[in-house]
Amino acid sequence: MVHLAGGTLAQKHPLSELAAATSVQESFLSKILQRLVHQGLLVSHRGSGGGFVLNRAPDQISLLDVVEAIEGPTQLNQCVGESGSCKRKPSCGISPTWERAQASLTQVLAGISIAQLADETARLTAGQLGDSADVVRSFSAN
Repeated sequence: MVHLAGGTLAQKHPLSELAAATSVQESFLSKILQRLVHQGLLVSHRGSGGGFVLNRAPDQISLLDVVEAIEGPTQLNQCVGESGSCKRKPSCGISPTWERAQASLTQVLAGISIAQLADETARLTAGQLGDSADVVRSFSAN
Protein backbone atom coordinates (compact mmCIF):
# COMPACT_ATOMS: atom_id res chain seq x y z
CA MET A 1 0.00 0.00 0.00
CA VAL A 2 2.87 2.36 0.78
CA HIS A 3 4.44 1.59 -2.60
CA LEU A 4 1.13 2.33 -4.32
CA ALA A 5 0.78 5.56 -2.35
CA GLY A 6 4.15 6.72 -3.66
CA GLY A 7 2.90 6.84 -7.26
CA THR A 8 0.08 8.68 -8.94
CA LEU A 9 -3.46 7.67 -8.03
CA ALA A 10 -4.25 6.26 -11.51
CA GLN A 11 -0.91 4.47 -11.97
CA LYS A 12 -1.37 0.70 -12.33
CA HIS A 13 1.12 -1.47 -10.51
CA PRO A 14 1.49 -5.07 -11.74
CA LEU A 15 1.80 -7.84 -9.18
CA SER A 16 5.39 -8.54 -10.26
CA GLU A 17 6.38 -4.92 -9.58
CA LEU A 18 4.76 -4.96 -6.15
CA ALA A 19 6.37 -8.29 -5.27
CA ALA A 20 9.79 -6.97 -6.25
CA ALA A 21 9.28 -3.69 -4.37
CA THR A 22 8.19 -5.44 -1.18
CA SER A 23 10.36 -8.59 -1.38
CA VAL A 24 7.22 -10.70 -0.93
CA GLN A 25 6.49 -13.80 -2.99
CA GLU A 26 3.88 -13.18 -5.68
CA SER A 27 1.66 -16.05 -4.55
CA PHE A 28 1.42 -14.70 -0.99
CA LEU A 29 1.15 -11.06 -2.06
CA SER A 30 -1.64 -11.93 -4.49
CA LYS A 31 -3.77 -13.20 -1.59
CA ILE A 32 -3.17 -10.03 0.42
CA LEU A 33 -3.94 -7.79 -2.55
CA GLN A 34 -7.19 -9.66 -3.18
CA ARG A 35 -8.25 -9.01 0.42
CA LEU A 36 -7.50 -5.32 -0.09
CA VAL A 37 -9.55 -5.37 -3.31
CA HIS A 38 -12.42 -7.17 -1.55
CA GLN A 39 -12.38 -4.55 1.23
CA GLY A 40 -12.48 -1.71 -1.31
CA LEU A 41 -9.03 -0.27 -0.69
CA LEU A 42 -7.66 -1.34 -4.08
CA VAL A 43 -9.00 -1.86 -7.59
CA SER A 44 -7.63 -4.67 -9.72
CA HIS A 45 -7.32 -4.24 -13.49
CA ARG A 46 -6.83 -7.45 -15.48
CA GLY A 47 -5.03 -8.08 -18.71
CA SER A 48 -2.13 -6.48 -20.48
CA GLY A 49 -1.30 -3.17 -18.85
CA GLY A 50 -3.30 -4.18 -15.80
CA GLY A 51 -2.35 -4.00 -12.18
CA PHE A 52 -3.49 -2.61 -8.87
CA VAL A 53 -4.44 0.97 -8.03
CA LEU A 54 -5.63 2.64 -4.87
CA ASN A 55 -9.39 3.07 -4.68
CA ARG A 56 -9.09 6.25 -2.60
CA ALA A 57 -6.53 8.99 -2.20
CA PRO A 58 -3.60 7.79 -0.06
CA ASP A 59 -4.26 10.48 2.54
CA GLN A 60 -7.74 8.97 3.00
CA ILE A 61 -6.47 5.46 3.82
CA SER A 62 -5.19 4.89 7.34
CA LEU A 63 -2.84 2.20 8.47
CA LEU A 64 -5.77 0.90 10.55
CA ASP A 65 -7.81 0.53 7.34
CA VAL A 66 -5.06 -1.59 5.82
CA VAL A 67 -4.42 -3.74 8.90
CA GLU A 68 -8.12 -4.43 9.43
CA ALA A 69 -8.68 -5.16 5.73
CA ILE A 70 -6.02 -7.87 5.92
CA GLU A 71 -6.37 -9.15 9.48
CA GLY A 72 -9.92 -8.25 10.45
CA PRO A 73 -10.85 -6.05 13.41
CA THR A 74 -7.92 -5.15 15.63
CA GLN A 75 -8.27 -6.95 18.90
CA LEU A 76 -5.43 -7.33 21.39
CA ASN A 77 -7.21 -10.14 23.20
CA GLN A 78 -10.69 -11.63 23.57
CA CYS A 79 -11.65 -9.15 26.30
CA VAL A 80 -11.54 -6.03 24.13
CA GLY A 81 -12.36 -4.88 20.63
CA GLU A 82 -15.49 -5.34 18.60
CA SER A 83 -16.16 -8.85 19.85
CA GLY A 84 -14.94 -8.27 23.40
CA SER A 85 -17.10 -10.44 25.60
CA CYS A 86 -15.62 -11.67 28.80
CA LYS A 87 -17.76 -12.85 31.69
CA ARG A 88 -15.09 -11.76 34.18
CA LYS A 89 -14.85 -8.19 32.89
CA PRO A 90 -16.85 -6.62 35.79
CA SER A 91 -14.43 -8.07 38.34
CA CYS A 92 -11.21 -8.10 36.30
CA GLY A 93 -8.47 -5.73 37.42
CA ILE A 94 -6.61 -5.82 34.11
CA SER A 95 -9.60 -5.18 31.86
CA PRO A 96 -9.29 -1.36 32.02
CA THR A 97 -5.60 -1.64 31.07
CA TRP A 98 -6.42 -3.83 28.06
CA GLU A 99 -9.11 -1.36 27.01
CA ARG A 100 -6.65 1.58 27.20
CA ALA A 101 -4.06 -0.41 25.25
CA GLN A 102 -6.67 -1.30 22.61
CA ALA A 103 -7.78 2.33 22.33
CA SER A 104 -4.16 3.50 22.03
CA LEU A 105 -3.35 0.98 19.31
CA THR A 106 -6.45 1.91 17.36
CA GLN A 107 -5.71 5.62 17.74
CA VAL A 108 -2.10 5.27 16.53
CA LEU A 109 -3.00 3.13 13.51
CA ALA A 110 -5.97 5.34 12.58
CA GLY A 111 -3.86 8.48 12.96
CA ILE A 112 -1.37 7.71 10.21
CA SER A 113 -2.22 7.58 6.51
CA ILE A 114 -0.44 5.57 3.89
CA ALA A 115 0.40 8.92 2.24
CA GLN A 116 2.35 9.88 5.36
CA LEU A 117 4.07 6.49 5.37
CA ALA A 118 4.97 6.88 1.68
CA ASP A 119 6.40 10.36 2.34
CA GLU A 120 8.46 9.05 5.26
CA THR A 121 9.69 6.10 3.19
CA ALA A 122 10.72 8.47 0.37
CA ARG A 123 12.50 10.73 2.86
CA LEU A 124 14.39 7.82 4.40
CA THR A 125 15.26 6.36 1.00
CA ALA A 126 16.52 9.75 -0.20
CA GLY A 127 18.61 10.02 2.95
CA GLN A 128 20.15 6.61 2.30
CA LEU A 129 20.91 7.57 -1.29
CA GLY A 130 22.43 10.82 -0.09
CA ASP A 131 24.62 8.93 2.38
CA SER A 132 25.77 6.59 -0.41
CA ALA A 133 26.57 9.52 -2.69
CA ASP A 134 28.59 11.14 0.12
CA VAL A 135 30.61 7.93 0.52
CA VAL A 136 31.29 7.76 -3.23
CA ARG A 137 32.35 11.43 -3.27
CA SER A 138 34.68 10.93 -0.31
CA PHE A 139 36.38 7.99 -2.06
CA SER A 140 36.63 9.95 -5.31
CA ALA A 141 38.26 12.88 -3.54
CA ASN A 142 41.08 10.68 -2.23
